[in-house]
Amino acid sequence: MKTEKTTVGTIGKDVLAFTAGRDVELDINLIHSDCIGTAAHITMLSEMMPPVITKPERTKIICELKKIIALATSGDFEIRLSDQDVHLAVERTLTSTLGDLGKKIHTCRSRNDQVALDLRLYAREEILATIEEACGLISALLAFGETHKKVPMVGRTHMQPGMPSSVGLWASAHAESLLDDCELLISAYELNDQSPLGSAASYGVPLEIDRELVSDLLGFHCPVHNVLYANNSRGKNESIILGAMSQVMLSLSRMAQDLMLFTMPEFGYFTLPDELTTGSSIMPQKKNPDVIELVRARASKVKAYELAVYDLIKGSPSGYNRDLQDAKEPFMDGIATTRSCLRVLAPFIEAIKVNEKALIAGFTPDVFATDRALELVGEGMAFRDAYHHVKENLDELETMSPAEAISKKTHLGAPLGIDWTLLNERADAVLGVVDDERTTIAAAVETLFSV
Repeated sequence: MKTEKTTVGTIGKDVLAFTAGRDVELDINLIHSDCIGTAAHITMLSEMMPPVITKPERTKIICELKKIIALATSGDFEIRLSDQDVHLAVERTLTSTLGDLGKKIHTCRSRNDQVALDLRLYAREEILATIEEACGLISALLAFGETHKKVPMVGRTHMQPGMPSSVGLWASAHAESLLDDCELLISAYELNDQSPLGSAASYGVPLEIDRELVSDLLGFHCPVHNVLYANNSRGKNESIILGAMSQVMLSLSRMAQDLMLFTMPEFGYFTLPDELTTGSSIMPQKKNPDVIELVRARASKVKAYELAVYDLIKGSPSGYNRDLQDAKEPFMDGIATTRSCLRVLAPFIEAIKVNEKALIAGFTPDVFATDRALELVGEGMAFRDAYHHVKENLDELETMSPAEAISKKTHLGAPLGIDWTLLNERADAVLGVVDDERTTIAAAVETLFSV
């Protein structure tokens, strides 16, 4: 078998290609994170007594790390197959420019805690971006709902006509679902907001390193305390984040399903603009809602990614196992899929046309049955008697008005009792969390790279 020399030994070429897998491609997403983590680590090494790396040496390394980040930003930093991953690519590059100094950067760390850190750094930015994009869709839904808050719409159970509702109630329901998803994303962010660096290969090191300092330098809330759990949390952490992403996708899928139904000609409640639909290769008249069909499909895809990562780790013994490498692709793809769906749906909501005539035409007299029974209760009749009276006298409902029916529903959360200010304030509060975290991270990174 042909062999190739790498930083960590001579390996058979077929074995090298097999074990590297897609890391050479996927790790392009981690170059910036790896450089930030390396900057924090060597800063800590320079603070040790005696220092492993001197202050002037730290300055030299930081300058080279900045160059790597610049190359990565322009798409010119190369991760070779012989590197296997981003970590050894960065080390190789630093060693080629700094000589023996480059060989010092891996002191007191392993690729195990390095990749765990890189994925957490990557995840914190991706989660914040996901929350931001979710708030963009929430804002579109709330604006759409408030604009059409008095437009009646049949409320359905079992997909059959049920009670008078409104377009505003429909839109704000989906917005509130996404607001809850944002809270879940924030919880996932908080669990992710811990530094695993310094745990090395899961069992610590015999030198007096300062893991708290590294955590602070990186803008994390704290280190993962137990060094074994710092590495055992890899995979679990990704699964938690994908779980939050899958809940976002669940909300999007249900909204997409509604849009599929309500834009059908048989309903005609909403109309999608031509530019957001696609055509047919054989039927000239077609305007297909492919985008929302794909959102439905991709909800299953993200959930499958979550389960794939869960299955990879559920039988893993303590300590690092190479199975974890295969969690990287579904993790990254699951986040990217969720974000793309959020971005594509916001313009849909903004561009939907509401067909009020079709919405009013959807009301048949029986839709008012429950409202009429409750009116009779208000007049003093027992509910069950009112229920049977209405059931036996449905003809009495023919003169009832959809607009009048929803105008009477003013209690909290009802069609005309939606607190639009409250929902918008919740969205603003979520964005406030994003802004605060971004400020903290930016300040930490700026300080780290100031030389």
